[in-house]
Amino acid sequence: MNSKKEEENVVIETASRIMIPFIQLFALYVITHGALGPGGGFQGGVVFASSYFLYIVVFNIIEGKKRLPESVYTTLSSTGLCIYAGVGLLSIILSFGMAQYLNYGFIPFTSHFEKNRSLGIDLVEIGVGITVMAVMVSIFFDLAGKEKKDKGE
Repeated sequence: MNSKKEEENVVIETASRIMIPFIQLFALYVITHGALGPGGGFQGGVVFASSYFLYIVVFNIIEGKKRLPESVYTTLSSTGLCIYAGVGLLSIILSFGMAQYLNYGFIPFTSHFEKNRSLGIDLVEIGVGITVMAVMVSIFFDLAGKEKKDKGE
């Protein structure tokens, strides 16, 4: 009977190892194409975090904390915020006194105003996606740790 349970775990672990990279790839697609259609940084960040939640459900929370320690997701959340705010502040600085916060066209990525806007939007969406993913993971671990505290462990 024990071997059947081990066989089930092998199937689940193998399937999740195959699925997780595709979920993460889809999350990156949602983040980068958020300016062109439905989706964006928030939705992509949640999808990316869900791939990590799948890992935790299959392999357990201890392995999940080893894979992504608190210092990493704390750093990621502040990095994403800095990307978002940095693009906005760079827009203000380079708008030559017009105070255009998040008007990405003024950031000189290329010589075309519209291409600059597109690249700026992508940067902002990436920053939001990183922050949302890290905050969702933080909330998950906070709620998982709260259950242990409530039980008195």
